[in-house]
Amino acid sequence: MTVTPLGIPRRMMEFTIDGEEARVPEGSTILDACRAAGKDIPTLCEGDTLRPKNACRVCVVEVEGARTLVPACSRKAEPGMEVRTDTERARHSRKVVLELLASSVDLSTTPRVAEWLKEYEAKPDRFGPEAARLNEEPRVDNDLYVRDYDKCILCYKCVDACGDQWQNTFAISVAGRGFDARIAVEHDAPLTDSACVYCGNCIEVCPTGALSFKSEFDMRAAGTWDESRQTETTTVCAYCGVGCNLTLHVQDNEIVKVTSPHDNPVTHGNLCIKGRFGYQHVQNRG
Repeated sequence: MTVTPLGIPRRMMEFTIDGEEARVPEGSTILDACRAAGKDIPTLCEGDTLRPKNACRVCVVEVEGARTLVPACSRKAEPGMEVRTDTERARHSRKVVLELLASSVDLSTTPRVAEWLKEYEAKPDRFGPEAARLNEEPRVDNDLYVRDYDKCILCYKCVDACGDQWQNTFAISVAGRGFDARIAVEHDAPLTDSACVYCGNCIEVCPTGALSFKSEFDMRAAGTWDESRQTETTTVCAYCGVGCNLTLHVQDNEIVKVTSPHDNPVTHGNLCIKGRFGYQHVQNRG
C-alpha cells in the first residue's frame, strides 16, 4: 500500500523574478522559485535534505530594497518581492567567490564548477602560486570511505547530516579557526577511533568529493572511474524490513557505489552501513 502524506494546502504567492511573474507555495525559498522558473542559480552548500547553512554564498541574488545580496537558498520568497538573478553585482560576487574557492581548494571532482568558472569568467590563477592551500594528503584509514580535505569547502553539510538533522551520531565537527578550520572527528583522530558508525550519509551530502567511497577513490587513482559508462538501478535494501531504497551505481558489471534517492519518504537519501556499503556479497561469484 502506498501512503500519501497529506498536509494543509499552502497559499500561493506572487512576485517577480527578472521582471517575470512567478507563483510559488508559501514557505518556498527564492532558490526554489528560481528553479521552478527555469533559472539556473549556482550553489554548492545547498542540500535538498538539509536546512540551509548559507556557507558558500554562490547563490546570491539581488532583492529590491535589500541593502546586501541575499542567499537564494535560505531567503524565503515573499509576496510582491522583486528578485534579480543575473545583475552585474550578483555575477561579480559569484565570480569572486568561485575564484577564492578554486584558488584554495581542489574542485576537480565538484560537479558543474568547471562550467560555472567559464560562465562567470572566473580566473582563480590571478591570486598567484602563493595562494594558501591546505596541501594535505587524503586520509585513507578505513576500507569504506576516504577523507580528502584538500577538496573541502567547509559547507558543513557533513556535520549537519551526522548531527541533529539526520544521524545524531555527532562524530563530525569543525576544528580550528580561520584558515586552520577544518572538518574533523573528535581530537582529529583516525576515523576508526571515532564515534563514526560508517553510515556514509556524510558522503551522500558532500558536494565536492572531499568525502568519497574508497571504491571510487581507488578507481579515480587508477584512471578507471567513468560515470559515462555507469548505470543506475534503484532497488529495495534486503537487510531488514524498513524498506530503504538503494540506487546501485554499476560500471563494467560491478557495483562501484550505492546512494539513495533523496525524494524517498523512508530514507530521504540516508542509509545505514549495511545498505550503503554491504553490497560485496552480490558480487561474490566464487
